[in-house]
Amino acid sequence: MGIEWFRDLVICIFGLGGTVALIILVVLAIMLYCRMRPLFDSIKRTARTVENITTAVETEVAGPLAQIASFVQGIRQAVGLFSRFGRNKEED
Repeated sequence: MGIEWFRDLVICIFGLGGTVALIILVVLAIMLYCRMRPLFDSIKRTARTVENITTAVETEVAGPLAQIASFVQGIRQAVGLFSRFGRNKEED
């Protein structure tokens, strides 16, 4: 029995140990995923709910507010335009 035999034995032991460790890690990862899956589903549902609420607020609140704001801005510009015409006539 030379040093080569011990080297081969150590390589086999570490190879077997590495394979066992890899299998254990895979099993632990699968178990962790199975335990976390309800949490992931809950997060997905919450995100979907937030998306629906955001869409509803955008269509029901932000859209009409933007229309009202643009209408008010148009009125302000028209009033400013007419007031400039009025000032120019008063100065002449």
